[in-house]
Amino acid sequence: MLEKCNVYPNAYYNFLKNRKAKYHSEKQHILAQIEEIYHSHNGIDGYRKMKIYLARRKIKLSPLTVHKYMNTELQLRSIVRRKKPGCRHCTANKIFPDLLRRNFTAERKNTKWATDFTYLYLSDGSLHYNCSIIDLYDRSVVSSLTDSKMTASLAIRTLKDALRRQSKKISGLILHSDQGAQFTSREFTSFCNSVGVIQSMSRAACPYDNSPMERFFNTLKTELIYLYNFHSKEQLYKAIEDFVYIFYNHVRPHSFNNDLTPFQKRLL
Repeated sequence: MLEKCNVYPNAYYNFLKNRKAKYHSEKQHILAQIEEIYHSHNGIDGYRKMKIYLARRKIKLSPLTVHKYMNTELQLRSIVRRKKPGCRHCTANKIFPDLLRRNFTAERKNTKWATDFTYLYLSDGSLHYNCSIIDLYDRSVVSSLTDSKMTASLAIRTLKDALRRQSKKISGLILHSDQGAQFTSREFTSFCNSVGVIQSMSRAACPYDNSPMERFFNTLKTELIYLYNFHSKEQLYKAIEDFVYIFYNHVRPHSFNNDLTPFQKRLL
């Protein structure tokens, strides 16, 4: 009968004697943990990050096993990131040399920062802009402000906020950006000069020269903005602050930091 039903005898006797009860119990516990983590993070985690979160809970599995449990058995998959839309290019008023030359590493914190703008929509179609600054030492977000207009004033307020958040005065800081009009304006360059910040700029129409910022904004949109409909600017601004200063800096593992969070790397 076993042969007729294409059932192995060992499997049949395992079933009779319930030999794998412990295995099935432990597996169900792991599957429940995966579901909890996945839904608590709004479905943004793939199997690689899921492996890290499980390890934090003392559940150590191979990437292949996590992939099998998550993608095959639970049918849970991370959100696919959208392609970046095109943009218009303007003539820069003042261009600074590229001091980084795609060397996006730093030996100490607060020596190399990167900044940029990105656009965000409310549910009614109104456009808002976010300006963020990250520290290339640990990829932590040192400041992130959002407004209805993309101006040099917003760039200055973001830089002021980043400097204010530091425990001591910074000297010799390099701030890397693109050649946007906000960063090349007389207002912004004068402020950088007044606080001793050295400007560095990527080449025109070359996002790879500021790829850490491109990646950060991709993460912000994929793991937060695209998941919800924001009906007011207050709701949008609060959500960005919570994501940046709580989840991104303190919870989310970063591959650049060998899967440590930016805050964990910053404390080393």
